[in-house]
Amino acid sequence: MKTIPVTDVTEPVAPRRFTADIGLSEQNPATEQWLVRVRPWLPWVHLAMFGVFLAVLVVPVYLPESSEQATFLDDGRVLANYLLWGVWFPLVFFSVVITGRSWCGFLCPMGAASELANRRGLQRRTPAWVRWPGTPILSFILITILGQTTGVRDHPEAALEIFGGTFILAILVGWLWGQNKRVWCRHLCPIGLLLGVFARLGAVQLSPRKRKAGADALTDKTICPTYIDLPRKRAARHCIECMRCILPGHQAGLTLSFRRPGQELESIHKHAPDGWETLFIFLGAGVALGGFLWLVLPFYDAWRQAVGTWFIEQGQFWIGEAGPAWLMSVHPERREVFRWLDFFMITGTMVSVMFLSALVLGVASVGSAFIARSFGSATGVWQATIRIGYSQAPVALMALLIGLATELFTPFVRLGMTPAAVNDVKAVMILLGWLWSLWLAWRILAGLGVGRGRVLAVVPAAMGSSAMAAAWWVAVL
Repeated sequence: MKTIPVTDVTEPVAPRRFTADIGLSEQNPATEQWLVRVRPWLPWVHLAMFGVFLAVLVVPVYLPESSEQATFLDDGRVLANYLLWGVWFPLVFFSVVITGRSWCGFLCPMGAASELANRRGLQRRTPAWVRWPGTPILSFILITILGQTTGVRDHPEAALEIFGGTFILAILVGWLWGQNKRVWCRHLCPIGLLLGVFARLGAVQLSPRKRKAGADALTDKTICPTYIDLPRKRAARHCIECMRCILPGHQAGLTLSFRRPGQELESIHKHAPDGWETLFIFLGAGVALGGFLWLVLPFYDAWRQAVGTWFIEQGQFWIGEAGPAWLMSVHPERREVFRWLDFFMITGTMVSVMFLSALVLGVASVGSAFIARSFGSATGVWQATIRIGYSQAPVALMALLIGLATELFTPFVRLGMTPAAVNDVKAVMILLGWLWSLWLAWRILAGLGVGRGRVLAVVPAAMGSSAMAAAWWVAVL
């Protein structure tokens, strides 16, 4: 009898603590049952958050002007501003690295109100321009620029306009389009794509119990309010963690698991990489950066003076007039009145920095992709560029957190922390984001099959991360 040799072809198994497919529910079966029990209470949580939302946005508009010595301990307006930019915003950003888009599913009143309106609305087919992948990018850019020109971080009227107006728009979108879904959350929310990209860094994962072949897909025939084809789910970006797909004891639905933060991006080739997301990382970080650089660039005032002088010489005196309060900051009682000149200069600076950022990060990613290709990567340059571009997410996350969460360090200052110490903490946060970006670039290149040339291939991506970190260093430190 002829003996047939047997070869062990099983893949090596990673330590359980680092395995993305080990379900938390398998370690603790009560977890998914608890989520199922909590689910019916979420509408009440959303209602409570709506009350907090109204209080923080509406009440400060009718309160007396704050003195220059006022603090969040003795002034309602300052307290509301602190709750918005010192508590809510940092917590949302910190939570996305741990639990993904849990804010969207568990707490956000906008998405819940939009879905409620949808159940009683026209339920029309979602237009193609809404479903266009570039729509959420434009939404973020427009809201970011409008927030800067109106002074959303400084004036309660601007905060009410931006957040209140967005809330009304979310309800209107829900009333018009979709069938028992959240068109707003999937396609139009200004921070939905932002949180979706950073949710890929998250430690919580919802995966199909029985996966079907094929890529991520958008479908109406699903219980998911953001149109995820659950058996084919591979990415965290659109999952708002409403937990409706958690079905303990059934083969259908998803199961909850923990993974190492950033693991999805490390193996992005397995998790539906998207060129629109990479473009958003490049553009979004840049437009937000521009919103801070115009405040600190030494030559900005010279540019402003030169542009204003040119308009006056052409007889265009309207450039020096104040514009509408809904479009720009017009608060003479607080010694801040923007003219049309300010509006166009701020907008122009933000857009210019946005495109410059996209150019720098794009060239860096293309450079790494070309080197990866020359060292044996079988992936095309375009797809490699998309994947490597994701490595910029951590440094962008830290920079946005420091820049927009302006009140985050207020309590520490009141407890005696010096401004120099605050800047040291900010510097450490930017440094950690930069190091994480380098690590991601290294791991993504490994996924592209780059071996001995990986040190060289990571250099352009590292230069892009360094440029972003340095620019934010100037802007916020």
